[in-house]
Amino acid sequence: MGITKTQIFNTTQNELATIFKVLANPARIAILQYISSQKACICNDIVEVIGLAQPTISQHLKELKSIDLIEGQISGKKICYCINLKKWKEVQDVLNSFFDKTKINCC
Repeated sequence: MGITKTQIFNTTQNELATIFKVLANPARIAILQYISSQKACICNDIVEVIGLAQPTISQHLKELKSIDLIEGQISGKKICYCINLKKWKEVQDVLNSFFDKTKINCC
């Protein structure tokens, strides 16, 4: 969607579209599942767990960071990632609101 066309949609519609776009990749879902299941921040083992190349993982992490779902903290030469719990809850609320307002109808 062109940048000029987003202005005809409301904030919630644009926010949902951005969230769905970022989550529309199975690698990003796998990364989120892995990070969210850990008890501490994750530093280097994402590549081994997910099985993709480091540059590919970095690109997916960048996309997840673009909507603030994850946070990265620099620790020496490493960046450690964890779930941004505040944003995680906000995204959950936006998605729940979207699905809760959907009416079931029969055709």
